[in-house]
Amino acid sequence: MSETIYNRIAMLRAERGISRRELAEALGVHYQTVGYLERGEYSPSLYLALRIAEYFEVPVEVIFSTAPFPRIGGAERTA
Repeated sequence: MSETIYNRIAMLRAERGISRRELAEALGVHYQTVGYLERGEYSPSLYLALRIAEYFEVPVEVIFSTAPFPRIGGAERTA
């Protein structure tokens, strides 16, 4: 049983033009922590996960998952 937590933090940051440092300052964590989270090298506490979701104003399950997220543009679209 894997305890890997997948996330979309980097995608959300890029969409909104937010640097790792800016996100870290808003969350009260070190900027390297944001990098560790994005790379899946560190799983956030429930408290931190909820704060990240609150920061981006989305439900926590939009950002975090126990299964990999589908690749954007990876599936063929049918018209």
